[in-house]
Amino acid sequence: MFTKKFILIIFLSAGLSLMSFIQSVPSKDNKVEDAFSSNFLENEDKGIVVLELFTSQGCSSCPPADILLNEVKNEYPENVFVLSYHVDYWNYIGWADPFSKKEFTDKQSNYNRKFNYPGNYTPQLVVNGKEHFVGSNRAKVKGSIDKYSGNNVVNELIFRELNREGAKINFNYEIKGKTDNNTVRAILLLNERVTEVKRGENRQRTLTNSNIVIAEKEINIVNKRASGFIRIPNSVKRDEKVTLMLLVENDKSNIIGAVKTTI
Repeated sequence: MFTKKFILIIFLSAGLSLMSFIQSVPSKDNKVEDAFSSNFLENEDKGIVVLELFTSQGCSSCPPADILLNEVKNEYPENVFVLSYHVDYWNYIGWADPFSKKEFTDKQSNYNRKFNYPGNYTPQLVVNGKEHFVGSNRAKVKGSIDKYSGNNVVNELIFRELNREGAKINFNYEIKGKTDNNTVRAILLLNERVTEVKRGENRQRTLTNSNIVIAEKEINIVNKRASGFIRIPNSVKRDEKVTLMLLVENDKSNIIGAVKTTI
């Protein structure tokens, strides 16, 4: 009787060990490993990705890039920073882009001199101030997001306080990390505007533009805790939402820090 009980106990123990071993072995389709990897990636800190699109309502090849950048904005709300700079050199065709500024054309020219590229083009997408390509190239946009999301953030930016006084936004912020020779760029974005284009290459089209740069100023870094302000242009309607971004640039115009908040 003792022998039978002893044998039964051994058999049950072996069975439990075998079940434990089977449960610990990943399935052939790696569902256990995939689930773990997914959770890990969602929780880890991601590097910043700043996408600066140079575009125009007067450019017939720009709407696909505008649409793609809006998709990216919605899909990556945390670590991807999307900006649309409307240039002015397409205005002569017959439609004056209401958001275009010569300063934005000059900014694009400065980038292209840095890249040793012969001239401006639209839609041009600049990533973290380090590289550029055609802004409607979905594969390159996705690749650049994956690439720079894996990098460490050099300067962490934090909003400490923010308030709006009429058409003026006041903000306090803090920068972490070394700031030698770096500058802060304060940028105000109009979250979205729908425009019916009457003339030019996009005549009779209704265009939706997102994260339109409507104001920008450079701030020299004196202290790691500082304050600033930026004004909301009269062109912004009362019910339209705006976003404030702060970017940190080094002396090579590479973007190494960023923060944003919707107002």
